Amino acid sequence: MKYLHTMVRVSDVDESLKFYCEALGLEELRRREDEAGRYTLIFLAAPGDEEAQVELTYNWDPEEYGEGRNFGHLAYRVDDIYEACERLMKAGVTINRPPRDGRMAFVRSPDNISVELLQKGDALPKTEPWASMENTGHW
Repeated sequence: MKYLHTMVRVSDVDESLKFYCEALGLEELRRREDEAGRYTLIFLAAPGDEEAQVELTYNWDPEEYGEGRNFGHLAYRVDDIYEACERLMKAGVTINRPPRDGRMAFVRSPDNISVELLQKGDALPKTEPWASMENTGHW
């Protein structure tokens, strides 16, 4: 398993970059805009430490975030997403967003912190029971 990033939602890209980059000293590594999903992702890291990243998520449609909703999730890359989810289920963890696509799943901590699991490399072939498993709760 490898830690990837922590996601926080932002309401103003310019003000956020002013804080995270100009004031705090992080550097922008990459940016991705998704017109269909109507959001922008901006990945930041401390100079020389690209291993620990912050993902700023800007949703194009205005939304008010209360404290707690602006924090998104922790993300970890795993070698085998199906094995990781199976292990979590055996430990009594609910798979809130199953890895139907062989690439991504979400679970929650006991304190309701969302944790995203991402398949290392290419997505695994779709397989049951995951391919037809429905979401549970929210993530």
